[in-house]
Amino acid sequence: MLDADHPREACGVFGVWAPGEQVANLVFYGLYALQHRGQESAGMAVADGRGVLVYKEMGLVSQVFDEPTLATLQGHLAIGHTRYSTTGCSSWENAQPAFKTNAAGGGIALAHNGNLTNTAALAASLAAGGPGAGPGGAVRPSSDTDVMAELLAREADLSLEEAIVRVMPRLEGAFSLVIMDERTLYGVRDRHGVRPLCIGKLPGGWVIASETAALDIVGATLVREVEPGEVVAIDSHGLRARSFAPPEPRLCVFEHVYLARADSTLAGQSVHQVRRALGAALAVEAPVEADLVIPVPDTAWSAAAGYAEASGIPFGEGLMKNRYVGRTFIQPSQTMRQLGIRIKRNPLREAIRGLRLVVVDDSIVRGNTTKAIVAMLREAGAREVHVRITSPPVRWPCFYGIDMPTRAELVASDLLTDEVASYVGADSLGYLSLEALTETAAPPGEGPSALCTACFTGNYPIPVEGQVQGKELLEGLARQP
Repeated sequence: MLDADHPREACGVFGVWAPGEQVANLVFYGLYALQHRGQESAGMAVADGRGVLVYKEMGLVSQVFDEPTLATLQGHLAIGHTRYSTTGCSSWENAQPAFKTNAAGGGIALAHNGNLTNTAALAASLAAGGPGAGPGGAVRPSSDTDVMAELLAREADLSLEEAIVRVMPRLEGAFSLVIMDERTLYGVRDRHGVRPLCIGKLPGGWVIASETAALDIVGATLVREVEPGEVVAIDSHGLRARSFAPPEPRLCVFEHVYLARADSTLAGQSVHQVRRALGAALAVEAPVEADLVIPVPDTAWSAAAGYAEASGIPFGEGLMKNRYVGRTFIQPSQTMRQLGIRIKRNPLREAIRGLRLVVVDDSIVRGNTTKAIVAMLREAGAREVHVRITSPPVRWPCFYGIDMPTRAELVASDLLTDEVASYVGADSLGYLSLEALTETAAPPGEGPSALCTACFTGNYPIPVEGQVQGKELLEGLARQP
């Protein structure tokens, strides 16, 4: 991987209900704005009141859809998805939206951001045709998203809205969903609200999206977030909402640290402003004498600016990012793998030569990329390299929708800060404290307890089945006799 020092992304979901509009084009642009959340596959489902049509492929949004394809996707409501796999391997079969036909002959399409933690139990029930499997017979779902879609399809005696309300309490873990049938768009958020989901208003319709940046790109105005434990429905009668579980908010703090776009708003806070504040707090907690503060582009720009302002050290560019490099499927040679970091970032030699640098980044996961960046800056002439991280050490994996390495692969899982600094080759290393992070990122009016910090603390707010998780969880179950 070219950027192994960051958690791999989650997923992005987008839905629109807008009669008279080119809804497929709106979904395309919405997914384009959410491309940072997943680069493995993309897809959308469109309905015209009579049927649901799904189109999905492996690749980036711009690779999957073109004008002729979008022209065939006609209707008045649609949902879309861009994926980074967490449960269910990266394959066309697991690309989303997932589609099912219920016993009454209706179509259901579902797109998911997050990760269920009781997938194995739910899948085993469906595979055995056991309790809760319903009249559809035994099936072997290939992803947690497939599990959810199958459970909804089994509730043939109910409307889709009632099926959602009945099925959602059985799901454990993180799930922000957009769901649709032939006439209605739904948005659903788990009772902990781990992953973001917001509602926007168009002049002639409505939008549901993972981030507010996706509302902006299609000209929608933010109305509010979908509340934890809430189902919202949008159809010709307008927007309505109901609760399926009492809320226990645990927004993933990594959304503010790294995952979300800086131009998005989460829980009433500007991501950009939160990151600036994290950088300022880091300058207070981990000061150092230096000549220049530089960010690791792009997610650390806001934090580096905050660090520079609070410390009085000038802010500048020291690394240039090639913004045309996406996720590559070409396997590099060993020689190129060793130089892989240069594919994405290259130092500005004249700007850093002879200087003492503060290099601000949002996280260190494996440590390999940070190590390569430090070495590259030294080769370019930096006199000192001081690494500053706007989050605490990542010591535990995530089971709620971020593809993060196992604990054994996390460089900080068993190394002290000075030992990590030595490993990456930095003159010094400073992390932001958990207290400063949670106090800064906590939603207004709520305390730090409203955030999930499991990857830093190991305190998981949602139980995980024996810690047995992973992309190939269901594939492993399928191989069992």
